Amino acid sequence: MYQQMIFVNLAVNDLDASKKFFTELGYTINAQFSDENTASVVISDAIVAMVHTKERYAEFTKKEIVDSKKTSEVLIALSAESREKVDELVEKAFAAGGSPAGETQDHGFMYGRSFDDPDGHTWEVVWMDPSAVEG
Repeated sequence: MYQQMIFVNLAVNDLDASKKFFTELGYTINAQFSDENTASVVISDAIVAMVHTKERYAEFTKKEIVDSKKTSEVLIALSAESREKVDELVEKAFAAGGSPAGETQDHGFMYGRSFDDPDGHTWEVVWMDPSAVEG
């Protein structure tokens, strides 16, 4: 069966710093789809973040590129397998140069935290109790 993928494209100020940040979170860079203007960050088999220099990103759009430290253009949410994994990834992000992007959300059956990467893109990490989803 075909597995649909998502490629999140983001403009970054410093490609090398962005690659360092994401590898410190435990993700890998796919060299086959990376060059001096783009890095293909493999988050999972179905999720890839394509981080581009602003010049490369501008080749894909006629719109103005936002300053993601001042303007929100997207909220990227990733699932986690447990509350502990939420905390683990967010703490790695902080250690790698990310910053808090909101309050911890704890609803018992759902737990989430968020961080901004060094370019200001907001990433949410969320765990949901599987029994709450089934019920």
